[in-house]
Amino acid sequence: MTPRLAWRKSTYSSSQGDHCIELAELGKAVGIRDSKDPDGPKLVVGRAAFRALVADLKR
Repeated sequence: MTPRLAWRKSTYSSSQGDHCIELAELGKAVGIRDSKDPDGPKLVVGRAAFRALVADLKR
């Protein structure tokens, strides 16, 4: 049986439900998905890559 991931919505997501992403802790990686399509594709990146992504988005 595959363990269920604990997805959480980004605090920067819109309160109106659009443009939302969710994140999941995956040990040495981070899972990213569209909250409107939870069964759709997911992106998995290493923690260093995720930190770099967040830093780039903040700039």
